[in-house]
Amino acid sequence: MCDTMVARPGQTKSGALLFAKNSDREANEAQYLQAVARARHEKGALVRCTYISIPQVEETHAVLLSRPFWMWGAEMGANEHGVVIGNEAVFAKIAPQKEAALLGMDLVRLGLERGKSAAEALDVITGLLTAHGQGGNCAHLGRFEYHNSFLIADQSDAFVLETVGREWVAERVGATRSISNTYTIGAEFERASQGLLPQAIERGFVKDGAPFHFSDAYANRKRSAFATGMSRWCRTSELLDARGRHDPQSMMAILRDHGPRAARERNWRPDGVMGGSVCAHASWGPIRRFGQTTASWVAELGQGRAVHWVTGTSSPDTSIFKPVFFGPGFEGAALPDFGPAPGGTFDPATLWWGHERLHRAVLDDYAPRIRAFAGARDRLEASFVARVEALLKRSGSAEEAGRLSQAIWKEAAEAERDWLAQVRRVSPRPGQSPSLLYKMHWAKLGRLAKMPA
Repeated sequence: MCDTMVARPGQTKSGALLFAKNSDREANEAQYLQAVARARHEKGALVRCTYISIPQVEETHAVLLSRPFWMWGAEMGANEHGVVIGNEAVFAKIAPQKEAALLGMDLVRLGLERGKSAAEALDVITGLLTAHGQGGNCAHLGRFEYHNSFLIADQSDAFVLETVGREWVAERVGATRSISNTYTIGAEFERASQGLLPQAIERGFVKDGAPFHFSDAYANRKRSAFATGMSRWCRTSELLDARGRHDPQSMMAILRDHGPRAARERNWRPDGVMGGSVCAHASWGPIRRFGQTTASWVAELGQGRAVHWVTGTSSPDTSIFKPVFFGPGFEGAALPDFGPAPGGTFDPATLWWGHERLHRAVLDDYAPRIRAFAGARDRLEASFVARVEALLKRSGSAEEAGRLSQAIWKEAAEAERDWLAQVRRVSPRPGQSPSLLYKMHWAKLGRLAKMPA
């Protein structure tokens, strides 16, 4: 499952907009950071999405994406105009469509490629929903269909869009907002599809003439509870409200949050059949199969800033956020080398799978092994933020920004290699290691991924 957040300029230290997302998917479902250039297309051309082809537009914007390796669409991303979008699986009383159509991830990418502003991207996505619908298998392995919600933002505006099939409702964001795997829009919203209320009346979700509360009418609360959507939405909302004015590091801290219990317990470990933390770790049983954070992203937009702090790797607690300059004011900035695209099995040459050696080593005895390098991670990350901030304050050029980003990415890669060696020197403690079922689950994932022991 996932969590997506935004803090508008009045709630941030720099006066820029902040956007953040954890993408939670299957534990072996590698994600890939991909930059796609602006392009012009011939009249009548089609674009092949994950499952279906739809008419292409005359011109598509340059985009930076984090996408599961096997699909065309993206979990989150940004475009050259400073629009950012993330999506969530949501569960309604109406079953999602099994037949292939557009996936929510396809709609994220299409909104970015075709929308110059948050409002325009909202119109793009709702128009495509009406024309083509959403549906099809969203799972890497097995089957999993769902409806989608979206958080769509640019430097001055932000919207939450929640959908049920081809129907939808949209709310303009105030100061801060988060979404998770549950419907969150109530009786107050900016606009909705024409068929949303008639469908609710026809299906008996609301009486004709009675007040209409969208999430009360449509939400499958039991299914959302299994996905811990409501509890995580409450947690991210609380953290957004409690931490005052935000900066990139405060958003990173929220993405790394394991909940109040983990903060109290020195020997907390990500084990068991139930989860619910913002930073998600997969576990045994059906509930947490989609409970692994496979990539994380924090964007800062406006006030001369177009900085995307991305992990490109799983589990933000074992990862480090690294800057990419992409968007208004940084046109032409060189991007770091994201490396080759990963697949569904272990490949140490790829960024995502290379990191899995560290991530999965930490899971063997979480508490002492994360402590082996968490302090160094935070100090190095803080130094990255300081160097980026210094460049932004003196209005450094796009060329300088590109060089800085490339240098930081190399430093981060070297640090991860050191941290892996440090973690391997911490022997798992007798009686403190994860449960047998947890170890068996991750051993099976390792075999499926063909990871070395």
